[in-house]
Amino acid sequence: MAAQSILVVDDEASIRRTLREILEYEGLKVDEARDGVEALRKVRAHSYDVALLDIKMPRKDGLETLAELVERWPELPVIMISGHADVKTAVEATRTGAFHFIEKPPDLHQLLVTIRSALVRGRLVLENRRMRQTITQRREDELTPILGSSTAIGRIKQIIERVAPTEARVLITGEAGTGKELVAKWIHHLSPRRKGPLVAVNCAAIPAELIESELFGHEKGSFTGAIKQRIGKFEQANGGTLFLDEVGDMSLSAQAKVLRALQESVIMRVGGDRPIKVDVRVVAATNKALRECIEEGTFREDLYHRLSVILAQLPPVRERRGDLPVLLKHFLTHLARRNGLPSKEVSPGAMRRLSKLPWRGNVREIHNVAERLLILGSAAEITAQDVETYVHAGPIRGDRLHRLTHECDNLGEFRSQAEKLFLVHKLRENDWNISRTAERVGIQRSNLYSRIRRLGIERDSTD
Repeated sequence: MAAQSILVVDDEASIRRTLREILEYEGLKVDEARDGVEALRKVRAHSYDVALLDIKMPRKDGLETLAELVERWPELPVIMISGHADVKTAVEATRTGAFHFIEKPPDLHQLLVTIRSALVRGRLVLENRRMRQTITQRREDELTPILGSSTAIGRIKQIIERVAPTEARVLITGEAGTGKELVAKWIHHLSPRRKGPLVAVNCAAIPAELIESELFGHEKGSFTGAIKQRIGKFEQANGGTLFLDEVGDMSLSAQAKVLRALQESVIMRVGGDRPIKVDVRVVAATNKALRECIEEGTFREDLYHRLSVILAQLPPVRERRGDLPVLLKHFLTHLARRNGLPSKEVSPGAMRRLSKLPWRGNVREIHNVAERLLILGSAAEITAQDVETYVHAGPIRGDRLHRLTHECDNLGEFRSQAEKLFLVHKLRENDWNISRTAERVGIQRSNLYSRIRRLGIERDSTD
């Protein structure tokens, strides 16, 4: 387990040094700040378990700093320390939200006992928050909203609203990670069958030899290993909705049985001889081009027409980039609650960089990136540097031209972005000295200025 961290805030270097030696001897990790302004900057960038805060300091005193800490980071216990304070100041600090008040020079035993109590309190606050959030987590997961205001998402919402109250079968198509299962959940939730079960089965995750047993069940002794009767997904979904995810990966023999079940509302368990009536609405999904599969002979055309009464094509994220901010905000808020962490904002520079990613994993990738940035990024606000460090890490960061080939749609855009990448790199190498950079890259200073303006290069957005 990582050492617990303490921020010591005092304008006297000797006090900071003494407290550091004492606390590090006790196995604690110590960081320092000379005044309230530096303290707030450090708390924004890092996570601390306790703060020791002096009162009399230049620029921003302890009480002002305390008020801002309590407002923005209420889970951080703050212990006030001062050699100039009176009872009135101590009471004011306590009312503002200080965990405790200690006079200088601090008694070593009292200091350590107070810090340990503050660490326990901080841990309990975190655990209590997680417990409260867990109570509502399941319901939130079940009814995650379909987020976005793009035209493509608007069409999907309209389809759901119109088709959900009916019994029509729906075929949801789209790339992996676009949210096909979420659409299926909303179709069920808004349907007359919402009080019945919603049963999901991932056809791609089940071996071909077991898919029929999974869908239709089997009788005891019907094959090796069938030691007891099994109820299949169709029967489990009786009176509700059956979601066939990745239906394009289903074997041809299983497709034939599904077709019969859809035509006759009847199934037969593997090894059984008795037809079983089922009342099931089927919603299917796939990331495959089923018409191509039909031509290749791997998918039945008659089953395709049975499943695709209503078609819902989900757009990839690259076709709805305007929805990225709302998706990120939702996931950051949701994941912060689940992990008992404060949520974070995304800086404009970070958002610009995120908006240029190819997002091949779509909404699922956004969820994973949000979780990574929430946990590993700067304390209060996700920065452009966080994106560069934690999202562009590994092979993508090491080969930016490879990344540009996926981000750019045409040669002109690729050429402009590659030129921008080159010039930013050279400007950084030369500490943003325009004259020196122009000389190094072999162009006139005025030419470099015009290229910087044309390409929208800004020092504060790239460093």
